[in-house]
This record gives sequence, C-alpha cells and structure tokens, in this order.
Amino acid sequence: MMYDTVIRKGSVVDGSGTAIFTADIALANGRIQRIAEPGTITDTAREIIEAEGLYLAPGFIDVHTHDDLEVIHNPQVPAKISQGVTTVIVGNCGISASPVTLQSDPPDPLNLLGDRNRFAYPQFSDYARAVQKSSPNVNVAALVGHTSLRNNHMDDLQRTATESELTAMRAQLRGALQQGAIGLSSGLAYGSAKCADTAEVLEMVAELAEQGGVYTTHLRTEFDRILEAMDEALMTAREHRVPLIVSHLKCAGRGNWGRSEEVLGTLEAAAEYQQVACDCYPYTASSSTLDLAQVTDDVEVFITWSEPFPEQGGRSLAEIAREWNLSNFEAAEKLMPAGAVYHCMSDEDVKNILKHPLTMVGSDGLPNDPHPHPRLWGAFPRVLAHYGRDLGLFDLPQAVHKMSGLSATNFGLANRGFIREGYCADLVLFDYAALESMASYAQPQRPAQGISRVWVNGVCAYSGGVVHDSRSGAFLFRD
Repeated sequence: MMYDTVIRKGSVVDGSGTAIFTADIALANGRIQRIAEPGTITDTAREIIEAEGLYLAPGFIDVHTHDDLEVIHNPQVPAKISQGVTTVIVGNCGISASPVTLQSDPPDPLNLLGDRNRFAYPQFSDYARAVQKSSPNVNVAALVGHTSLRNNHMDDLQRTATESELTAMRAQLRGALQQGAIGLSSGLAYGSAKCADTAEVLEMVAELAEQGGVYTTHLRTEFDRILEAMDEALMTAREHRVPLIVSHLKCAGRGNWGRSEEVLGTLEAAAEYQQVACDCYPYTASSSTLDLAQVTDDVEVFITWSEPFPEQGGRSLAEIAREWNLSNFEAAEKLMPAGAVYHCMSDEDVKNILKHPLTMVGSDGLPNDPHPHPRLWGAFPRVLAHYGRDLGLFDLPQAVHKMSGLSATNFGLANRGFIREGYCADLVLFDYAALESMASYAQPQRPAQGISRVWVNGVCAYSGGVVHDSRSGAFLFRD
C-alpha cells in the first residue's frame, strides 16, 4: 500500500495515560492506518519521517479558547499550531461568536472576541460554514455562550431573563445544538451575566438534557465564595444529568490561597455521582477585561490594552497610576474599557489543580489582545516541560492524557485524542529534552522550542519552526 506518511521508530505517547512504546505509524487519507513494531512498515510512502529519539503524541486539544473569530480571520493560527494544538474548543465563558445579533457594540466581555463588524453569524450554521470556508490549520468545535444568547434576546443584561426571553433563548440554543454545537457555556462572574439567577441557568441547561451536549461554566466567583459557586454549578448540572466542566479552575485572590485541596475535594465528591471535570492553565496569572473588583493593592495588575489610552497597553497599572498621580483604582477607572493580566494565584494551588486526575489543559488565551498573556502561545509546552519534566508533577503519559485523550472523552470528540488505528491523524512530534515554552509576560508572542512537526488530519501543518498553509482542519459537529 502507498501511505501518505510513515513515522518510523518514534516513542509513542498514545493519549491514554499508559506506558510509552516505540512503533512505526502509517498515515493515509487523514487517518492513522497502521501502528506496527518499529522497522516493520516497509510499504512505500510519500514522506518518511525518522523519529527515533523523538516523542509522538496525539495533537493537543485546547479545551478552553476564545479563538472563535481567530480561526476565521487568521486561519493559520500560529499561536496554536506552533505548540502542538490541533483542535480548539471555542465559545467559552458564556461568550461565543455565534449565534449573535448586535444592535450596538458588543458588551463586555463579548468584546474580547472582536469588534462589532466581526460578528456576522446570527445562526450557528452561519458560523460553521464560515469556519469551513476559512479552512483553518486546526479543528474547531464550538460551544454556545449563555451571555451571547442573553445579548440576542434581552434589552437589559443587568437583570434575570423573563419567561418569554427564556423561551426565546432556549429555542435559539436548541437550534444551535441541532446544527452541531457541542454544548453551552456560561460566564456568571461577568457583569453581563451575573444578574442571571440560578433558575435562568437551570432553564438553559435543561435544553442540554433534551438535545445532548456538555455544560461548561466560568463560576459565579473564583474568590472567597468559590465553594458556593461550585455548589451552584454542580447542582445545575446534576438536576438535569448533564456533564459539567468547570472552566479554568483556580483559587483567586491572596485571601483564597491554599484552598485548592478543599475545592478539589468538592469536585471529587461530586464525581462519585455525576459526570464532572475541570480545565486549568499552567500560570499563576489570569487575564480578561479590566475588572474594578479585582483591582487591589496586593495583586499586581498588568494592562494589556486600553480603549481611551492605547499607549498604556503593555504597562503595569501601578506604574501608570504613579505617573498619573492617582490610586490604582482611580487609574483603572480612567483606563476602562481595557484588558488586564492579574497575578492572583499561588503556584502551589496551580500545581494541585493541574495534577488532579479530573483536570484537562486549556490555554484561555485571548488572540485579540495586542500584548496577550503568554498562555496563548505557551500553555501546552509549559505543562510538559516546566510542570512535567522539570518539576516532576506528573509523568509524560499523564501530561499528554490531560491534553488529548481526557479532553476528547469529556467533550465527545469521536476518533480523536488517541493514537489508534482508524483514528484521525492529528499528531505532534517533539523533542522532550529540548521542549520549552518561550512565551513570557514581557515577550508573549514567541513560539515554543522543541516542537518538530504537527499533523492535522494527516497533513503537516508545522515543521522546522515554520507554520504551513496546510488548512486541513475540520469543523467538528456534535454527533
């Protein structure tokens, strides 16, 4: 048989968390056609890769992204493909690019995705077609944002929805799920959704129970009342027997440091009788729009952009405040609307959450930020190199499992996330010893070192430090 690619004698980390083995892997027609003992695949291939000394893993699945419009307007998605990510899940934190109809500028935090003129997808099917037309370098699966639905049907986001508004929101969610959306996300900590009461969220999640799909949530708070917020999320999903994923789980704010074991204990206890998981990014700083509630003197805040003062992007809030002879809070008020990085977590809590068996990896990167958090370009190699190889938080099979097999299973991505015969040929080949995340807070837009090659549906999308215009990603519709 003529194969497209044969990868010889690579150390295979298959995504299941089990032991590494050496094998030859043959790819054809976008699939893994054969896995065999090293040196035994002698068939002709258009490309033969000698991979001895390198590690071959399933392409990483970034379960928490805001790449909704990035995959359309920047389809090579260099920030993702250069770190081995082959699939992105968009529509997180209650904000999705579709279905959206805007009467004015997008409300915060929907504005994180782009300007008003970029929201051109009133139906979910419009968005799916746009992604397919753009043919990005990565596969795309999409959630529907609760805040996006609220925007479409409510004239005031500072209250809970009325019965007629809920009916309209449910109908639109139903249509999106029938058109292939994989679930619903909420962002109850944000001003545009925090007035939604639990009954409103329950109504939306009820639609998932009827149509299928997962429920992901940016908790109502990640600060001192986090356990109450988790109880709400767990109850909401349990009530309708819907799988729950807690987004970017963290213990935020100095007064909350050291509570990760307590928080994880709550998640573990719930996992005994309902389907739950969480994701985490491997950094002690968060990033979002500038929120006055998070501006305190004991947390370092870094401004990534400012609409009224764009020249202040890339500077610390404290430095700006001193220059303006204002308090940090007053300076933040003056800068808004703006974006910020908050150094609000302890490394011990991040490590506890990241190593937990229920935790997947998500970058939560913001591609529209002119000075983004380094997680946009560096999250996945940082997990492998810093937390895995250097700190020994977990072994390589466990780390890869958190980025591939576990993610595909929790989000229902069929035939992806594992290196198995017949599965889609989403693969990353890397030098584990040389692997490093090069993105930093000072220089966040730098590609990782040590990523040798990346294949998406059997087509090479990255090699030798170069992003190829392979454009072989698929839109992943919910089955």
